[in-house]
Amino acid sequence: MPRLLASLILLVALAMPLQPGRAMESAAVISKRAAVTLVTDTNAITPNAPFRAALRIRLTEGWHTYWKNPGDAGVAPDLTLDLPAGATADPIDWPTPKRVAEGPVMTYAYTGEVLLPVTIRGVAVGMTLKAHANWLVCKDICVPEEGDFSLTLPLGSPTSSAEAPLFAAHDRMVPRAALWHASIAADGSLFVRGAELRPGMVEDAWFIPDTPGRIQDNAAQPLPVRGDGFVLSLKLAEGSKFGQGISGILSVRDRAGMQTDMVISAEAGPAPAPETPLPDMLLFAFLGGLILNLMPCVFPILAMKAVGLAAGLAHGKARAHAVAYTAGVLVTFASLAAALLTARALGSVAGWGFQFQSPAFVAAMAWLLFAVGLNLSGVFQVSGGIAGFGSHLAMKDGSAGSFFTGLLAVLVATPCTAPFMGVAIAAGLAAPPAVTMLVFLVMGLGLAAPYIVLAIMPGVGRLLPRPGHWMETLKQGLAFPMYGGAVWLLWVVSQESGSAGVLITAAGCVLLGFAAWVLGVSQASRRHRRFGQALALSALLCAGGLLVGLSVAPPAAAETAATEAESFTADRLQTLRDAGRPVFVNMTAAWCVTCLVNERVAIRTDAVRQAFAAGNVAYLKGDWTRQDPEITAFLRRNGRDGVPLYLYYGPGATEPVALPQILTESAVLAALGRG
Repeated sequence: MPRLLASLILLVALAMPLQPGRAMESAAVISKRAAVTLVTDTNAITPNAPFRAALRIRLTEGWHTYWKNPGDAGVAPDLTLDLPAGATADPIDWPTPKRVAEGPVMTYAYTGEVLLPVTIRGVAVGMTLKAHANWLVCKDICVPEEGDFSLTLPLGSPTSSAEAPLFAAHDRMVPRAALWHASIAADGSLFVRGAELRPGMVEDAWFIPDTPGRIQDNAAQPLPVRGDGFVLSLKLAEGSKFGQGISGILSVRDRAGMQTDMVISAEAGPAPAPETPLPDMLLFAFLGGLILNLMPCVFPILAMKAVGLAAGLAHGKARAHAVAYTAGVLVTFASLAAALLTARALGSVAGWGFQFQSPAFVAAMAWLLFAVGLNLSGVFQVSGGIAGFGSHLAMKDGSAGSFFTGLLAVLVATPCTAPFMGVAIAAGLAAPPAVTMLVFLVMGLGLAAPYIVLAIMPGVGRLLPRPGHWMETLKQGLAFPMYGGAVWLLWVVSQESGSAGVLITAAGCVLLGFAAWVLGVSQASRRHRRFGQALALSALLCAGGLLVGLSVAPPAAAETAATEAESFTADRLQTLRDAGRPVFVNMTAAWCVTCLVNERVAIRTDAVRQAFAAGNVAYLKGDWTRQDPEITAFLRRNGRDGVPLYLYYGPGATEPVALPQILTESAVLAALGRG
């Protein structure tokens, strides 16, 4: 008998681990809408070993409860545990919810049965786990419910409870860690990319933010699929911003219908560069070049040739002039594109208008316009030779004059970033070199288009007045826009090289004026012509020597006091953002006419100044007049290849609101209000 009894005890002991765990589920709180209990994944507690407890909600058909972000309506369940001293509970490990449309609103909810577990740590003794929970259940109406729960957990060797499979099923419903990188732009473009993303892989996708009030939950989320990923177009909720990025659940469905849920944290970043189709890119380039004709830096050049065009029409040469002018424009655009591509290939960070970042180049352009003005005023006449070379190019008669007028028009047009040009240039520079060159040539065709139309349409040509004495008067009158352009460029030099640069440029104008006067006087006397030309050439060479000094002149101190702005640096911007202070960033250049107009009509106004003061807005001004790699890099990070660029960072935001290039006071005030 003793031997038999020992054998029975051994068999029972061996069989005990094979028995299913005890049920660890509290008494249920039951209504017509739901049955709710507290469950654990273990039967006993090992001192300080973590275990999981969960609120188990079984919903009646047709009813639902909510995720931690309920969406447009609803309240998330809440679970409060009464734990021993030293014990802690992690936040609820939420499974992926469903999107539930409730009339015009969208909610994120659970139907059927859902488990909401928490991990409990630091329990060293046996305990009665007590909990209080609140939950909201909705169908046609919403009913708040609550309950108190308790479970006794002794110390001992833990075994899986009968409810452990519920936790395993829950783990399969929890979104996985992010597989791909995500960023979100100020306009709500959620850009998702990864090495595993292949074209055609994603059939559908949607994003659920983990905090309410970030997006318009009921808005559609269009899915443009790209070669390097996809973009979900999220619509910003009123009063919200993406300045600190956004996090939540991204759900992706492939063509086989398999759904993958992952937790993503999208960092703030610029909008992804659009994969612009080539026809659209070329259309934008043409429109940008066409609009350049309306810019104040180009219009005087076109007006200057109006007289020559009228004469050309009278002699049947209008088409030749148009062809020559167009050729000058295209050759110069092609040269700029080639120089830009070469600079990029060599590692430079040059952008559109980069030649205007050289004060020597700006001074030379000022002198060229000044010389053209002197010629128009009759101070001297172009008669060949090297004297007056710059004005000779643009003012000589015939097709050569039209060709160099086209060249001059492009050179003085580059400070003006017209609408549509930003998209065309950015897309073109991101494309292969052949496409980049094509974009620049089409932009040139846009600039030359008005001249071409005027030449090939006889009806338009007949509207021009007949040549006569009025043409000489007009010619002299056209000198003053040239002088005005030279003065504007002199101011640009002041921004780049300060008072020293102004002095050098003005001295060059004096030398140029002297050369023009000597040349004009000597032209009246064949006997002294050689001497006059030599003297004029000497003055021009002296002016050229001044350019060397100007090229090494120190940059001008930023004139920020008058505009109440601080000089932009990335460190200063980061410091202000870390302090939670709102920041308005203005990326500008002295040679950008659009920038200057925007500052006058939209930034340096009483209403905007008062709004800056009332909101304690820091105003940072980045001066790209002379090439600055830090500013260039900042422009690139924000999807721009040129100025202007206006960004507003709300209080504590890391993601800016981008303002339009053609700025208005109301647009600035609206952006400040969104912050």
